[in-house]
Amino acid sequence: MADNKMHRPKLRSLIGIILFVAYVTVYVLIAMAIGARYLANAHGAAQFIFYVVAGLAWVPGAMLIVSWMARAYKRD
Repeated sequence: MADNKMHRPKLRSLIGIILFVAYVTVYVLIAMAIGARYLANAHGAAQFIFYVVAGLAWVPGAMLIVSWMARAYKRD
């Protein structure tokens, strides 16, 4: 039983890293497609605001993944 608990954080971290990379990749492709499609001819300020917001909007999703991974290391 103890050996199983020892491997649990490593497995959770591996799954979390894979989820994180997939999440960020999909997010970036969607944000890039939206920006290219709807903001190609927009004013520079509108493009700047969109890319600032889009550049920070991935953080809450990443925080969920990281907090899920960190739960394996908490001692109960």
